[in-house]
Amino acid sequence: MKKVTVKNLIEFRGKNQRTKITFVHNLKKEKMKSQDSSGGDYWISCLSAIRNSFRLNDESLLDEKIYLLRDKINVTEIKRIKNQFQRNIDIVDSFKDYDLKYLKPNTDLTFLKQPRNKSLLDIKGLPIEAKPCHIYTFSQNDIDEIGGIWFIAKLNGFKKSELGMFTDILYRYLDKYYSKDFYINPDYCVAVDLFNAQEVNYSDIKNGKVSILIDSTIDELKNI
Repeated sequence: MKKVTVKNLIEFRGKNQRTKITFVHNLKKEKMKSQDSSGGDYWISCLSAIRNSFRLNDESLLDEKIYLLRDKINVTEIKRIKNQFQRNIDIVDSFKDYDLKYLKPNTDLTFLKQPRNKSLLDIKGLPIEAKPCHIYTFSQNDIDEIGGIWFIAKLNGFKKSELGMFTDILYRYLDKYYSKDFYINPDYCVAVDLFNAQEVNYSDIKNGKVSILIDSTIDELKNI
């Protein structure tokens, strides 16, 4: 088993006992394909626009992406592709009214590179993929802090509890690789569901507002 994504874990949770067994067998063969009808690159346009807008504090990038996608709609005659681009437009357009600045501290940020050799976390013997969109450091009250954000898109979006699974993995990623040098600020350890425009930060998990599901899900998957 090369890796398990958070989306794999969420898909697993949504299956009945019989289909869970088939799912795990396929996962072991490393032939598992996402059940998300979006496909691997379906949301890349809205994801890239929102990631860049967040990092550069430039909302004009959202309008630029919308114009680009409208041009693509006009030049294709395939309805499926038109629908794909339109769904990306809808998400980008909705985020023009979303305060991305609220998701990060109001201070200078230093964005860090994320080496590929640090993209897997060993949790109870399973290789869980951790690929947040941005990791950044900042200083507050003479304390060196670190935060991160993970934008995720899926048709119809995620439940809050599912979104919390991404937040949990993000926090564990920061804890493993950066906690010796930085304080992990739970308010700025955030996963954002682009489809429903909602977020979960690690403070929500610490305060019990969102359940911790990663460990119990991995236990059940391993038992099967």
